[in-house]
Amino acid sequence: MARLSQVRPGEGAPLAWGCGFFFFVLSSYYVIRPLRDEMGVRGGQDALSWLFLGTLTGTLLVTPAIGALVTKYSRRVFVPVVYRFLAVALVVFWALLTFLPEGRHLAVARFFFVWASVFNLVAVSVFWALMADVFSPEQGARLFGLAGIGGTVGAVVGSALTASLARRVGPVNLILMAAVLLEGAVFCIHRMIAAARSMPRPEPAAVREDVEAPPGTGALAGLKLALRSPYLLGIALFLLFFTLGSTSLYFQQARIVREAFADTAARTTYFARQDLAVNLLTGTAQLFLTGRLLVAFGLGPALCLLPLITAGGFYALAASPVPATLFLVQVVRRGAEYGIVKPAREALFTVVSREEKYSAKAFIDTFVYRTGDVIGALNDRLLGYWGLGPFALATGFVPIAAAWVVLALLLGWTERRRAARMEGGETAGGPEPGTRMI
Repeated sequence: MARLSQVRPGEGAPLAWGCGFFFFVLSSYYVIRPLRDEMGVRGGQDALSWLFLGTLTGTLLVTPAIGALVTKYSRRVFVPVVYRFLAVALVVFWALLTFLPEGRHLAVARFFFVWASVFNLVAVSVFWALMADVFSPEQGARLFGLAGIGGTVGAVVGSALTASLARRVGPVNLILMAAVLLEGAVFCIHRMIAAARSMPRPEPAAVREDVEAPPGTGALAGLKLALRSPYLLGIALFLLFFTLGSTSLYFQQARIVREAFADTAARTTYFARQDLAVNLLTGTAQLFLTGRLLVAFGLGPALCLLPLITAGGFYALAASPVPATLFLVQVVRRGAEYGIVKPAREALFTVVSREEKYSAKAFIDTFVYRTGDVIGALNDRLLGYWGLGPFALATGFVPIAAAWVVLALLLGWTERRRAARMEGGETAGGPEPGTRMI
């Protein structure tokens, strides 16, 4: 396995605990993801648009909260606190959906959709922030694909649990299982941080920051840092393009699934099987392709895969808007995203300062991500108002995909320059000489 994944001496223990960490995070989320999607479909198309706006509002509360935590506490304190808070919230939702009268469930379901959407962004963002803090740029290119394997296996387990148990025990009771799984993530966090202390780092010691010090400088520092750095703004724009495409596909999915499946259990099972296929494809890519691809070709070409697949997916659904086509498009797109593009995108953060990794990254991964959702939701409503169909959406997305490809290549080029400067002894996150971007 070490030969296959290019793991070097001293890297195995922190990487293994990181894989375990991601396993528990994504198994927890994928237990509740089909339930979240079913609750989103339940309220209808108009309600779904408002749910995305509610999720954006939720991210406004999360960003300063994370900023405050990273200002006061070191990573070995604030990272476990984040996941324990998420677990407690899940228990609260389980109690509300279990003990409140049936007539109140729709309102709780809408809040749960918003919370689960924020949960996903926060849980995954903090995981990758810690990974970018522990591993160097060179290590990230080699190892982040393999680190994702833990999450992929966890997602497969979570999807399989929901697909097999949703009818037997009821979807709501699975929320408790998701909360328990997060405790496993906390256990792995402590072990990973301890193992990382003895891991060799390829860059000079002079460029390393004190990992025991709180990395933040204020609750709103993430916003300020993101707006100040052209590099971080480029990453934010990349994510905005991604979420615009994802949300547009999500609305098409909601329409297709609602028309094709009549009951809650059938829809939940369809979503769970889709997640299972996505994660099997993702795991295959992470194990055999991602690390070697990123090392051989760099981050830029890997990042280009997503805009090309997204544009093709829109045209496929325009030609054949049925569950089978939707299944294929979502599996291929999400498999490429999780298997190749996301490790590459997360590796972009290995060349920024520790505060940018936690505070600015949290702002980008939550608020910017959900801003793209809201733009996508408004776009869907405008297309419906104007009477434009899927072919108009697919055609209109072509120039966005072209700009997305150019941005991907520029980000990859800049990451290489920053990594080279770090290896030469410069501090991460400094200004980039000779270019206005990044």
